[in-house]
Amino acid sequence: MPEPLLQIRDLAVEFSTDDGVVHAVDGVGYDVYPGETLGIVGESGSGKSVSVMSVLGLVPQGRIASGEAIFKGRDLLQMKKRELREIRGGPIAMIFQDPMTSLNPVLTIGDQLVEAIRAHQPNVSRSAAKARVVELLSLVGVPSPERRVNQYPHEFSGGMRQRAMIAMAIANLPSLLIADEPTTALDVTIQAQILDVLKAAQRETHAATILITHDLGVIAELADRVVVMYAGRVVELADVRTIFAAPRHPYTVGLMDSLPSIVEDEEWLNPIPGQPPSLIHPPPGCPFHPRCFLSQGRARCRTENPPLKKIGDSGHLAACHFAEELEGRTSKFAQAAADAAE
Repeated sequence: MPEPLLQIRDLAVEFSTDDGVVHAVDGVGYDVYPGETLGIVGESGSGKSVSVMSVLGLVPQGRIASGEAIFKGRDLLQMKKRELREIRGGPIAMIFQDPMTSLNPVLTIGDQLVEAIRAHQPNVSRSAAKARVVELLSLVGVPSPERRVNQYPHEFSGGMRQRAMIAMAIANLPSLLIADEPTTALDVTIQAQILDVLKAAQRETHAATILITHDLGVIAELADRVVVMYAGRVVELADVRTIFAAPRHPYTVGLMDSLPSIVEDEEWLNPIPGQPPSLIHPPPGCPFHPRCFLSQGRARCRTENPPLKKIGDSGHLAACHFAEELEGRTSKFAQAAADAAE
């Protein structure tokens, strides 16, 4: 394996509230390798976005209690604000969830992309930067880019605004691209187009990508490896085929079983019972045990928080005391694929 491009180790992020301290991210660690797409999935509030945005200094209300984030040999968490500004939008670029609130409504799309280029490449002239912007808008599929470069964000549709955000993210050829639920606010047909644009952006920059989403279909299409998060912790990590074919954490199984099937009739959906735990007063033991079909009230689940451990000899990791009991169980996705093949 090549050296990781980004190494996150034992990251903990806290928020102070009137009700107590919210442990939004609790001991998270994973690697991102050059050229790969790492998917991060989980329910809302599981710590997906906070775990990534905090290492770039984009969560000012949060306090980083511990951890390190090594990017190309340097710890992002130890950098000063000026150093982080040089990293953001340059070597590490971000595509945010809502492009309308990420773009300045009183500046043209072209001016904003030119500013993004010249902030990191000050020797590039304004005319050369504008020509590059037209190329970028064409690359991400904005029609008539020579004309639309002078338009304002409100003159773009939601899908076109997201294309402009992707163009801005790849403008300085980043090594790492972070996409925070980039298709959430878009309708299904536009989502598919944006996924194609993301693939084109990766081909253009050869960047590694962290894809944050709750959409398992997007993960299945784009990700090479998958991190599953629950209650601020990583509960499973494996390559995408293994995650879908042979999940070894009850939460991952529950996520997949809760989705509707497209190959068989189902009268009812099968949701995960209960609610995510309080991150101010989490339950003792495994944070998933009150909702877990595998726990069955066992004392170990109620008293011991399981570490992330290897499953067999592969790079498959799961944080479950009884992960071996899921051996041989296939997910709904894998079963549907097998039935279709027959």
